[in-house]
Amino acid sequence: MFFDALAPSSALQLVRFADIDAFRPAEHLEDSRSIPLDVANFAAARVIVNLPGCRIIVARSFARILDTVYRAPGGMVILPMTDDLQASSSGIELDSRFYVALRGTHDCHFVEPKINHHALIMFSPALRDRGWFDRADAVWVRIADPAAHLHARQIVLDILRTASVNPFMFETREVAAHLQEGLLLALDDLFRIDPLSDRTAPSAGARCAKLVERIDDFVAAYPTSPIYTADLAGEFGVSVRTLSGAVSKVRGMSLHQYIRLKRLWAARTQLLRSGGTSVATCARAQGFHHLGEFAAAYRATFHEAPSDTLARARRTVFPASSHSGAGSSTSQPGTSSLAPR
Repeated sequence: MFFDALAPSSALQLVRFADIDAFRPAEHLEDSRSIPLDVANFAAARVIVNLPGCRIIVARSFARILDTVYRAPGGMVILPMTDDLQASSSGIELDSRFYVALRGTHDCHFVEPKINHHALIMFSPALRDRGWFDRADAVWVRIADPAAHLHARQIVLDILRTASVNPFMFETREVAAHLQEGLLLALDDLFRIDPLSDRTAPSAGARCAKLVERIDDFVAAYPTSPIYTADLAGEFGVSVRTLSGAVSKVRGMSLHQYIRLKRLWAARTQLLRSGGTSVATCARAQGFHHLGEFAAAYRATFHEAPSDTLARARRTVFPASSHSGAGSSTSQPGTSSLAPR
């Protein structure tokens, strides 16, 4: 399982518990009480990573009856991390299709007949509300969209691996905020409910188009700045949910996909303009810190590797620089209306 591929670091706390007696002290600190159902096959572990506005706890549980009090003033999501999860909550049967969202203080009761793997993502009250929780004190058990669930799970795993292998990335708040933004965007997709209750109103389309234009203008004005959806929503005076719905209506994709596409276009533009730079420099300038993931997304979008784009740019720029008055071409192949202007 993925615990075996992780090592503790300055950014990742990894704890394995040998038996239920070793587990009890940690459980008491969290106001939880477990009754093991299979002491002989006890296996518990947890990994913790902190980001600027949230904490990720991924746990390997054990067969048990669990009574716990969750205190989550900023909200919390419980996300299955494998396809074989089995549990029940107050008589409601849960499997890997479900996720739990809650906010406030809640007494929760679970039965886990087997070892499970799940993530608890706890949000700081200081994190700007993204429209996920309609009420300040409630619990929801929801069936997740499979693609959104898989993407959120993958983002969590990527953050854990990064914290294990490259903990220095968490020492810079801007880089940690980039990683967190990817997680928040994935959760936006998970929580998504059509925010445009007035979709049939004649003016709804114009309002949505205007919001998307403002996104384009914002990225054009700040081509190398991090793009945080909460900041965009605050800048425009709307909720994240409204902003997401506008992008979905106008561009036919999620806000996460659209921002990702714009970042890819910005990286491509920089590669084409800078024949002497590196792929890594261009990728990181647009918020891509997982270079393998960037290369895969780039190839899927543009049907060539970023190194191929850079090589073509160098063939264009460097020969031209040997001629008097050349090397300052105003033509930029490969740009589009999505690229920063």
